[in-house]
Amino acid sequence: MAHLRIALAQTNPVVGDLAANSAKLLDWTRQAAADGAHLVLFTEMFLAGYPVEDLALRSSFVDASIATLEQTAARLAEEGLGELPVLVGYLDRADLAPRVGQPEGAPLDAAALLHRGKVVTRTAKHHLQNYGVFDEYRYFVRGDRLPIFRLHGVDVAIAVCEDLWQDGGPVAVVGQAGAGLLVVPNASPYEREKDDVRLELVARRAREADCALAYVNQVGGQDELIFDGDSIVVGADGELVARAGQFREELLLVDLDLPVADREPGKTTYDAGDGSTITVDRFVLSSEPVTIDSPITPSIAPRLDDVAEVYSALVLGVRDYVAKNGFESVILALSGGIDSALTTTIASDAIGPERVHVVMMPSRYSSEHSVTDAEELVRRQCVNSRLVPINGIVTAFEKEIELTGLAAENLQARVRGMVLMGLSNEHGHLVLTTGNKSELATGYSTLYGDSAGGFAPIKDVPKTMVWELSRWRNAHTDSWFRMDVARPIPENSITKEPSAELRPDQSDTDSLPPYEVLDRLLDDYVEKDMGSAELIAAGHDPDLVARIIRLVDLAEYKRRQYPPGPKITPKNFGRDRRLPITNRWRETT
Repeated sequence: MAHLRIALAQTNPVVGDLAANSAKLLDWTRQAAADGAHLVLFTEMFLAGYPVEDLALRSSFVDASIATLEQTAARLAEEGLGELPVLVGYLDRADLAPRVGQPEGAPLDAAALLHRGKVVTRTAKHHLQNYGVFDEYRYFVRGDRLPIFRLHGVDVAIAVCEDLWQDGGPVAVVGQAGAGLLVVPNASPYEREKDDVRLELVARRAREADCALAYVNQVGGQDELIFDGDSIVVGADGELVARAGQFREELLLVDLDLPVADREPGKTTYDAGDGSTITVDRFVLSSEPVTIDSPITPSIAPRLDDVAEVYSALVLGVRDYVAKNGFESVILALSGGIDSALTTTIASDAIGPERVHVVMMPSRYSSEHSVTDAEELVRRQCVNSRLVPINGIVTAFEKEIELTGLAAENLQARVRGMVLMGLSNEHGHLVLTTGNKSELATGYSTLYGDSAGGFAPIKDVPKTMVWELSRWRNAHTDSWFRMDVARPIPENSITKEPSAELRPDQSDTDSLPPYEVLDRLLDDYVEKDMGSAELIAAGHDPDLVARIIRLVDLAEYKRRQYPPGPKITPKNFGRDRRLPITNRWRETT
């Protein structure tokens, strides 16, 4: 057997910041070298950031990515790190003539091996995702190579992200080609209730290929997507060897005992099992095996439970959106209700309460407990606060224009939105909206009112989970959070009946069914795409089905104008669920 110490750099790149991502690669490679690694693995599209979306179609950006790759290889050598091979994802292009139906410039979701100041091999993703949040046929062309490089006597194969998830292609060829280790850079986003499908997948592919497998995944927030890390190494038998933590950067080191390679270098073409062929390009970096004098005990980080995962994802999403977009602070309306209480808490945990500003804006219909609950949260969390009563502003509007019913209720929400946007313009705060997924689904948000803002932390969180997350946070804290406060949310905000307080004695259940009933129906209609007949067959009340479907369908135009927010469900409003606004199709039983 031969030995390798590999370092999985579970890192947080920034889309488009090629220079900073390259500098981060050098820093993490330097640490891996100090730890005695023989190979460093970075994530999918690391140098460019992921996803780059239409930047992939801009030739200047592709050129810059390729140039940065070559400069990074040279800098590694200049800084004495050239002998340590580094695998990194980047944006490349194929040498293809333009044709109809092919993305402009034939971009590639590529990975390269850097060694001794040079780019020694390049490859690209073979299977392109075209489901859920992915639209990669728009951006990339397919790769058709499987590089296998010999490192200290071990043959190491390279595949990219989706190639692991689909049958056929490069991964199907690894076993035939006889590699001892398969390394896979990934940018696999988080969503709840995946039931640990990654570990099951990685283990199955390792057994199929009869080789160890190292899966390194990106971490961090990018607009609506959250990447949770959770990098994994398994043996050829599929047994877990090492695992990184979730939602945090980490350099995962693992020592592997691997078979000594015995095949000759050269190129061979294989049937990939999906109607295509794959060319295996086998070459040698180093043939002599090495010994590891002080083996590392492999680290297996415990996985978070479902609620802790979701809360951590939301915190990371807010933290990175604020940091990567250059904001110093955030501002939001604090009503004393559960949605604004949870949003404030997430923001405080993400960036620190000293950078969170809340505005209490009571109206003529605000209850006394709403104000006192908001004040109690401010006391517990030590966020910055100010009181701006809106009754006089609303009255001034009403003197000039007569509004009744819903229009009058919405005026109050729009005044609050105007106050927040004014303070945002004056002080440079990012405005956070506080609406949850149940409200967005049914249209219970006011355009240019409570929907006004720049980022929506709980946009993809159903109302029943808002309560669940609040109870969880009151029972837990973490050194990773920027606010070290136990029980940051007043109990009354969690237990009291929810109300928008836009008219006398208003309650959410005046207009909506109980949230536990509503959220089950919304889950079946929005997440599972059930039609009316299916929903009724699943046990939902027929009259309620008709009513809620109508509310959801009519609110599509509102959701299109809502700010982005972290995706935590399998089908969020935005990147996942895309329906026409102008649409006369209606579900019937």
